[in-house]
Amino acid sequence: MKSGIHPEYRPVVFRDRAAGFAFLTRSTATSDRTIEWEDGETYPVIDVEISSASHAFYTGTARVLDTAGRVERFERRYGKRGER
Repeated sequence: MKSGIHPEYRPVVFRDRAAGFAFLTRSTATSDRTIEWEDGETYPVIDVEISSASHAFYTGTARVLDTAGRVERFERRYGKRGER
């Protein structure tokens, strides 16, 4: 890599406050706030709106819409395409 043009890549804690979930990873993201992690070290912390702990897809609370049933109901009510 060319030196002097890339941001610093360092450990950062991402925290989902809604779910009470945090994880330590490496990132170029910056923050003025810090947190003391489980290993006793202090790291920058970035609060996020959603993570795998609170996203509906990962928690199993996602809903699947019945689009086929809606199309059939529409066709029953208004007729199929091209019919008069």
